[in-house]
Amino acid sequence: MADVNRGNRPLSPHLMIYRPQLNSMTSIFVRITGNALLVAALMIVWWFVAASAGPESFAIANWWLTSWFGDLVLLLSTWALWYHLLGGVRHLIWDAGYGYDPETSDFMGWAMVFGSLALTLLTIIAT
Repeated sequence: MADVNRGNRPLSPHLMIYRPQLNSMTSIFVRITGNALLVAALMIVWWFVAASAGPESFAIANWWLTSWFGDLVLLLSTWALWYHLLGGVRHLIWDAGYGYDPETSDFMGWAMVFGSLALTLLTIIAT
């Protein structure tokens, strides 16, 4: 028998009752950091192009990149680079067929979060 109420039911999973999980949030942040790294790469390319365009252009680009805003963008880009890299490693492990059980998957998610913060701090200290 046909379901006459099919069009009246909410989509699954319903966004009002869905509780985000660690894996879904880390996946979303991997996508966000990938796009943010593209923006940061364009800023660095702008700096190189400005350097080749002349001293006036370079002064403007260099002022932006060495300002507090540029420092913040480059700091967040460092974190995004480490986070995105660890997300890629996690996906390589999954592609090999390992780490699908909930405990290992959650461990790898938290390892991405804390590992990216620790690697960012190590990068800051090393520079």
